[in-house]
Amino acid sequence: MSARIDALPEGITTLADYEPLARACLNPTTWHYLHDGSGNGLSLAANRQAFETVPLIPRPLVDVRQGNTRLTLFGQTLLHPILLAPIAYQRLFHPDGECATSMAAAAQGGAMVISSLASQSIEEIVEAGCQIGVAPWFQLYWQGERERTLRLARRAEVAGCPALMLTVDAPFKQSTLVLPEGVAAENLEQPLMADQVPSGQSRVFQGWMAQAPTWDDLAWLRERIRLPLIVKGVLHPDDAERVVGLGCDGLVVSNHGGRVLDGAPASLLALPPILSRVAGRVPVLLDSGIRSGCDVFKALSLGASAVLLGRPYIWGLACAGAFGVAHVIRLMRDELEATMALCGCAELSQIVQTRNL
Repeated sequence: MSARIDALPEGITTLADYEPLARACLNPTTWHYLHDGSGNGLSLAANRQAFETVPLIPRPLVDVRQGNTRLTLFGQTLLHPILLAPIAYQRLFHPDGECATSMAAAAQGGAMVISSLASQSIEEIVEAGCQIGVAPWFQLYWQGERERTLRLARRAEVAGCPALMLTVDAPFKQSTLVLPEGVAAENLEQPLMADQVPSGQSRVFQGWMAQAPTWDDLAWLRERIRLPLIVKGVLHPDDAERVVGLGCDGLVVSNHGGRVLDGAPASLLALPPILSRVAGRVPVLLDSGIRSGCDVFKALSLGASAVLLGRPYIWGLACAGAFGVAHVIRLMRDELEATMALCGCAELSQIVQTRNL
């Protein structure tokens, strides 16, 4: 790392202003790990292109002086619909890591989602958020076997996480990042050894996919989890229907920020058909490509209940720790509120109506 600021930088007016500062704070290998998508970056680019095609219709003269962005999601009251997506190994980007992110999210009246690959303990991260008032959620990667996965889920529950988010679209990744000394997946019992397969067998089919979850595994987990269970990584309406049919409490439309299957459709484009199939039975969140409060408004206008913000909050973390993350969220909130006001919306529930005009 180099050139860390660790104080709010001057002249920041949008999230985009943080990006070059964050790049200067991180070594090239870490920046590449954070920023780049898989393959040729087609899905990464598609996420941004999709948002650019959604128009905003101004509606002047509406009285929005009592406006707010509050919502209740899975039993938790939040001041805004911007969750911080699970991102691994946050001590790569700042020594305070996930604890800083948890504190910042809670200070802004929202919540982060702790990654299974967090570089600090679940208990520390939850305590950091709860000191201010809002407990973080926990993102669960399948741990290769049922009981091991359940132990990790129940550890998060005991620690105080109010919801679990099972990521199903990344049974394996193509990152070759070598973690520096002192940074590790602190909450895993042991690393998965999917690369070690007998000679003549497939590293993918008999390796990674042999440890990936199936629909039967999801049904098994749903029966044993008391917390709200949200499934992340859904892009097909049939899969959304099956998730709801298994009794899950919500889903996240996501192409994993373009980091897994290059060529997967933009999450925003997959959202409307999934919402049509789900038909309001569970909340549907949108992940991948969010870069501004306007983007949040656009996702909500298409029917998303909330969004997950990814890379941009890490830019803030890299520059200024918890203060940087909180500033990123505040910028997003201000942009969302400004967009709502200009489009004549005083409450989140009114945003979706703007698409029917």
